[in-house]
Amino acid sequence: MVGTGIEWPLDEGLAIPFIPMSKDAGPQPIRIASATADDAAEILKLQRLAYESEARLYGDWTLPPLVQTLPSLLDEFAASVVLKAMDGERLVGSVRARETEGRCDIGRLIVDPQRQGRGIGTLLMRHIESRFPRARAFELFTGSRSEGNLRLYERLGYRRIREKVLSPDVTLVFMEKLR
Repeated sequence: MVGTGIEWPLDEGLAIPFIPMSKDAGPQPIRIASATADDAAEILKLQRLAYESEARLYGDWTLPPLVQTLPSLLDEFAASVVLKAMDGERLVGSVRARETEGRCDIGRLIVDPQRQGRGIGTLLMRHIESRFPRARAFELFTGSRSEGNLRLYERLGYRRIREKVLSPDVTLVFMEKLR
């Protein structure tokens, strides 16, 4: 890259050349936006990818997020707020929620496995909660063996309120956050 001829003097005989950065330099921030039905197929594909680790953890490849159909997901779009996390033009996460009588049920927080641990899940959770200003409580669930998920939700202020055994291998932990 060629400099501009502009330099910052440091000391006698020493200077740092000024090299302008292009507008594409550096990572772009993750953008959270409302998802539409047009995003459903891509969200479903990412959902299946994101839940593969859960299937391995529980030895169950019939978990609902893995077998959900596109028509079923489109039904959820009609009844829920669905958000997506975008890195440029690439979908890297999603979450959905709906409110009933002051309680907001949050579900299917997903993040691209290659992008986990970078704050995308936290960003999605904060945005989905902000979409329900009248909610008095938020509720979600995750698997009892999903330690990373449990840590994330506890760090965000959720507390464990009950468990539900689905099978000898799968127990759900329900969590709640009060306003």
